[in-house]
Amino acid sequence: MLDIKFIRENKELIQQAAKKKQVEFDVDKLIEVDDKRKILLGLVEEKRAEQKVSSNTIVKANSEEREIILEKMKILKGELEREEENLKKVLQEWQTLMLSVPNVPDTSVPDGEGEKDNVTIKEWGNKPKFSFIPKDHIEIMTALDMVDFERGAKVHGFRGYFLKNSGVLLSWAIWNYAQHFFLQRNFVPFIAPSIVRKNYFYGTGHLPTDAEDLYKTQDDDYLSGTAEVPMMAYHADEILKKEELPKRYLAFSPCYRREAGSYSKDTKGLIRVHEFFKLEQLILCEASHAESEKLHEELNRNTEEFIESLSIPYRQVVISTGDLKKAHVKSYDTELWVPAQNTYREIASASYYHDFQTRRFNIRYDDDGKKLYTHSLNATAAPTPRLLVSLIENFQQADGSIKIPEVLVPYMNGLSLIKK
Repeated sequence: MLDIKFIRENKELIQQAAKKKQVEFDVDKLIEVDDKRKILLGLVEEKRAEQKVSSNTIVKANSEEREIILEKMKILKGELEREEENLKKVLQEWQTLMLSVPNVPDTSVPDGEGEKDNVTIKEWGNKPKFSFIPKDHIEIMTALDMVDFERGAKVHGFRGYFLKNSGVLLSWAIWNYAQHFFLQRNFVPFIAPSIVRKNYFYGTGHLPTDAEDLYKTQDDDYLSGTAEVPMMAYHADEILKKEELPKRYLAFSPCYRREAGSYSKDTKGLIRVHEFFKLEQLILCEASHAESEKLHEELNRNTEEFIESLSIPYRQVVISTGDLKKAHVKSYDTELWVPAQNTYREIASASYYHDFQTRRFNIRYDDDGKKLYTHSLNATAAPTPRLLVSLIENFQQADGSIKIPEVLVPYMNGLSLIKK
């Protein structure tokens, strides 16, 4: 959410941001409703002040005066109730419009209409050259008894899976190595809840836009698809000390996505599943564009270095304006090479928001007596089981075995090869 004062003073910038992000938004309509809100708020406050004066006066009034004042208060009460009801309706419209305002993309974000206009800015690593036709992760893992999709579908349903044997060990190895790798970069570790109150999804911007991809509980809470949501909620309605910033968190959590908008995509395998696990980097910093920009590059580089340490080829793209989410100022996607598909597949993203999220969460800090909203940033650290896809396919051997990346061997009880 942007500051209404900023929106009013930068109408053209906001309208241009909406156009760039392919978002239908009428900034003039918001300002019109905001004008109504201000007028009605003034009327309500005026009526409440009159009510207070009358309440104070009636104490000292005689019986004749009291009757006149009571009649006046009765009329005033009816007027106040009408104005409060009008204000309530206008506030609902105002809040809906405010939630629709897109964040302003950074000037370095490439213009585009959608995903096809994302720009590759980096490619790293040597794609493996096989002396045989490479198999996909489904065939490899099934042959090595690392996964059971058939029973996964029986128990869970569509996109269900059981990891087993060395599939489990490899996942644990990735988690343990990842926490060791990222905690060397000055993060505080967390295990975050996945069931989160509905209003916090509005805070991060996952609602209302991602509603079809979220699992909902009978209590009107939601299951989160990323630890970003509970970790942003962690400091909701708090005022931090400037010297505490930046807050640097590494959070592990189970994650859930319905994948409703991709029913026909990646129906087999581990690329697109309903239940997964993820380590997430999150930072709250002072309200400085330069600081946000610097930390964004740092978070992104952390992910790059993690992938490089695993020796998996990857490329990185900067998301164009037409594909950039409404809340984001700028985002990078990291995509790993998948040999069987002969393409790169997205594995991680790194984004920053300025104070777009923290205004909704009311997370502020004290800067010499002045209360400012912090900036927020997040980036994927390590997602499983999706990470297994590229790892297994890139390290497959001619005999069907899988060579374990060197950095993971200590976390595999010394096992350097997965074979029958």
